[in-house]
Amino acid sequence: MSEHEAWMKMALEEAKKGASLGEIPVGAVIVKDGKLLASAHNERETNHDVTGHAELSAMREAGKMMGHYVLSGCTLYVTLEPCVMCAAAIAQARPELVVFGAFDREQGGCGSVYAVTQDARLRGNVPAIGGVLREECEALLKGFFTDRRQR
Repeated sequence: MSEHEAWMKMALEEAKKGASLGEIPVGAVIVKDGKLLASAHNERETNHDVTGHAELSAMREAGKMMGHYVLSGCTLYVTLEPCVMCAAAIAQARPELVVFGAFDREQGGCGSVYAVTQDARLRGNVPAIGGVLREECEALLKGFFTDRRQR
């Protein structure tokens, strides 16, 4: 198992925590120098907050740990490709790398639809790697929505 896969597994565990609370199962972890800085899952429903996305919560936590919003030297792992809102925040936070699992072919902000993290107009210069444990990430999301529709 690669290092990216190991951290994505941890993000998947966060996503499962969110699913158990009725949240869309998206999880995120932030790593620096091989150590976990922050982890989070979606909390939009729980907190009635449109910005309650896993990656935003993880970036807030990591910023507190680092004492600054710029996440230099960090890698953000997230189970679903960040949306445009999250991708813009990522561009501002400037982690070293974004690694995501499932592609979001409707709203993806890291290359699928938009390339916000690469957009120089937003100070974007954050490379993204997609598809890490894609099948597992997709299966978790599909299962959640299938279950929701059946209810």
